[in-house]
Amino acid sequence: MSEGKVTWLTQDAYDRLKNELDELIENRPVIAEKINASREEGDLKENGGYHAAREEQGQQEARIRHLQELLRTAKVGEAPANDGIAEPGMVLTVRYDGDDDEETFLLATREEGGEGPIEVYSPDSPLGKALLGAKEGEAREYVLPNGSTQKVSLVKAVPYSGS
Repeated sequence: MSEGKVTWLTQDAYDRLKNELDELIENRPVIAEKINASREEGDLKENGGYHAAREEQGQQEARIRHLQELLRTAKVGEAPANDGIAEPGMVLTVRYDGDDDEETFLLATREEGGEGPIEVYSPDSPLGKALLGAKEGEAREYVLPNGSTQKVSLVKAVPYSGS
């Protein structure tokens, strides 16, 4: 995560991530015990259990560091104002130029969206950056991965309810 970056989180999302972090930290001795037990089985080069336990430990430690940084910089609070302006924590309904269908997604980090039923787009994505600050009815453009430009209109922006 870049320095000075703030992630907006609801209290529910913050609590959920804090609980996950606490469980991961509590689980550290279990992983260490797995590694020690596997190490005692002999030759480490041919010991799949040892290597699997070490890999699991590495992934767990990376997740712990990520959650610690995320929670350290998180701004916990209520959903943003219901003012029709695209910002993190808002559910956006958009229409792409040349397409009659609308798409709805949450503008937030993956952690904020959790395992919810709604698609989550990062404010740092090309689409997210283009829409930040847009008002309902406003059209914006952003560059697609293939280099062409896509026009998108903000149809609706409402605060995310979390469920």
